[in-house]
Amino acid sequence: MKKCLIIANGKSPTKKVVEYFYAKGFNIIICADGGANSANKIGVIPNFIIGDLDSISLSTLKYFKDKSTIIQIKRQNDTDVEKCLKFAIKKGFKEAILLGVTGDRLDHTICNLGIVIKFFDKIKIYLTAESSFLTPINNDIIIKSKIGETISIYAFDKDTRITSIGLKYHLNKASLPFGVRESTSNVSISNEVKLKVSSGIIFVIRDFNFMKKHDLF
Repeated sequence: MKKCLIIANGKSPTKKVVEYFYAKGFNIIICADGGANSANKIGVIPNFIIGDLDSISLSTLKYFKDKSTIIQIKRQNDTDVEKCLKFAIKKGFKEAILLGVTGDRLDHTICNLGIVIKFFDKIKIYLTAESSFLTPINNDIIIKSKIGETISIYAFDKDTRITSIGLKYHLNKASLPFGVRESTSNVSISNEVKLKVSSGIIFVIRDFNFMKKHDLF
């Protein structure tokens, strides 16, 4: 299965985070325009740099000119991250991890969270931000966990129903519409958490450092 990492122009990931996912098979690195500045800063060479190229610095562009494939797409009806995802989908990638998609711009952060849902039917997208790891889910799943792990669950549609087994605060066909009710900082009481989701997409947010420590990804 083809997998890629997409580095956006938000807060830069560390090189260790990139290396961790690279070792997990996400070994094609795509930078969304100014995300290449972050890659340059942490010493990572992307396979592709894609976007309208209005955010990448001239020095970074020059540095990667002979090291990466640079694709300029000038259209303005989608973001640079969306351009990268469309490229990945066209090239047959089935999974992507978004890095650097949060930062000082709240509008960009919200947009990138929405992108996870927008492209859900075309490519499986995970999102890592700081110490959080986000997975979108719309069906039944068994999550490998450890007792005491913090797991938060968010939904968006009142018709979406969630049932859980293995969480301290049990969900039984619960509705968690955004802005009304949520399951923030729930706790695993088992080494397996079973979720049953119907009629919509939910976000499951976990502690990325905890996941790395216990090899839960």
